[in-house]
Amino acid sequence: MALFGRLITIPAFILLLSSCGGGGGGGNGSDFQPPPPDEPATVQTQQVFANVDLAFATALVQAPDDASRWFAIEKSGRVVVFENDAMNATGSTFLDIRGRVESGPNEAGLLGIAFHPEFATNGEVFLSYTAPAPLTSVISRFRSFDNNQTLDPSSEEILLTIVQPASSHNGGNLAFGPGGRLYIGFGDGGGGGGDPQGNGQDTTNLHGTIVRIDVDTAGGYAIPPGNPFAGNAPCVQGFGAAACPEIHAWGFRNPWRFSFDSATGRLWAGDVGQGAWEEVDRVEAGENYGWNIREGAHCYPPESSCSEVGLTDPITEYDHGLGSSVTGGFVYRGSAMPELAGQYIFGDFVTGRIWAVPADSPIGTAPLEIADTDHSIASFAAGVDGELYLIDYGGTSTIHQIVP
Repeated sequence: MALFGRLITIPAFILLLSSCGGGGGGGNGSDFQPPPPDEPATVQTQQVFANVDLAFATALVQAPDDASRWFAIEKSGRVVVFENDAMNATGSTFLDIRGRVESGPNEAGLLGIAFHPEFATNGEVFLSYTAPAPLTSVISRFRSFDNNQTLDPSSEEILLTIVQPASSHNGGNLAFGPGGRLYIGFGDGGGGGGDPQGNGQDTTNLHGTIVRIDVDTAGGYAIPPGNPFAGNAPCVQGFGAAACPEIHAWGFRNPWRFSFDSATGRLWAGDVGQGAWEEVDRVEAGENYGWNIREGAHCYPPESSCSEVGLTDPITEYDHGLGSSVTGGFVYRGSAMPELAGQYIFGDFVTGRIWAVPADSPIGTAPLEIADTDHSIASFAAGVDGELYLIDYGGTSTIHQIVP
């Protein structure tokens, strides 16, 4: 994710955003970027919720169809809730599982949260975090028994685990998509540059994938029939003898923040790059986005040759002269910035730049910079009303709204 940042000078949270390549046209990237579309207006950021105390916050969400509250997660393992009052809100604890979370490594901790589409009636919330000894990614369901005021720590139901071979590239994002399926992002497992274990192209484990599961079933989860390997036996602790049926798409280095377009249902993901290119993918079921054959739309290692067969190119990319750790965002569907309607907004954790591309962009569209900030953009957020926010990561994390 974008949080675990630039090596040497930025908190290692940037490393979570390490990206993955895709193919399908232009292995050397020479024909990747056509002339950009008409440029949208620039934007700025405005701090909000200044009275909410947050430390190393990694995500910000609202519950479905409830604009009255916000929920922020902290890397240490705490979920903070506060009223949607930008000037006066103060936070309280919605859930505290700090005793279960291993947050010591730079890219470990409480990394993702998703509210069930029927949260108002079933009180279910899903979390993605890393547990210790050995470092393990955990996907769990928690429930509320007090009219959704807090979550009960004792209600945890672990749905899925995968042991991490190293402390980096853990992914960690969660989101519900069309049809009420839960989508989960996992990085390639790290352990050195270039995916040394080859996980990005190995579908017999969940590393380097976006997973899709049905959580509305007895016994944990079921495999949705549209998954590309749906006929295979479920993978155990993230590994199987054949391609894992939980997989929706693969070939990612470290998908850091993905989201669904609220108007079309299409899935967008930022995938953090290795050393040269950051990419944004419009993710489809059964597609291979290329890592570690490619980084962005370019063969990996740089200056090498590679086969593009079966690989899908990113919608857009940018090189490390502009940023070093992409943070995926949202297609803007709010009303405050009509000039950005239908634009996918995303940014970079290291440089704080924010870009836009039209949601109907063809593969290879050049991104347009709409803001140059000093924020360490850990995550974007979209309110129920479609307006956009971002988290500036740090020991004192701050929340900012994107405004005209």
